[in-house]
Amino acid sequence: MLLKVTDPRKFGLAPVIDDKTEILILGTLPSDNSNNDFWKIIGEVLNQNLETLSYERRIEMLKAHGIGLWDIYHNCVRPGSMDNDITEQEFNDFTTLKKIAPALRLVCFNGKKAGASGELLRDIGYSTLVLPSSSGANRRNQKDRVRLWKSAQWRVSTGRVSPSSSSES
Repeated sequence: MLLKVTDPRKFGLAPVIDDKTEILILGTLPSDNSNNDFWKIIGEVLNQNLETLSYERRIEMLKAHGIGLWDIYHNCVRPGSMDNDITEQEFNDFTTLKKIAPALRLVCFNGKKAGASGELLRDIGYSTLVLPSSSGANRRNQKDRVRLWKSAQWRVSTGRVSPSSSSES
């Protein structure tokens, strides 16, 4: 009897960033769980229904609003979809951001696990904000969660971005 061995190593998204990106949202890496509210929350922030659009069109909408998307980890071992199970992580190279995203003003972390890496971004001069996770397991107070996500866009649009770190969880 042969056992099938699967590699639990997962790989992050390619960066969705350009020279017009003002806000960068960093997650840990894509989940195998389709119960995530990311597109629903971003749709509410932008007053757009993104859930019915193709992935390509969703990305176009993010870029049109100056929002970039990437992951903290280039790769890691995560046997399931829980961020708490992540081990053997390799971080993305964030030093390239100054060149590819010169307008970047705020780096937002999608949840506490991604936000635990905030020092990496603050050390290279970015303001950071930890937002409540878009995980479906974090639906306790949906209105508050959306309000906090909207606050990131408000901070950039009003110039209220400072080099300090904030946490909204």
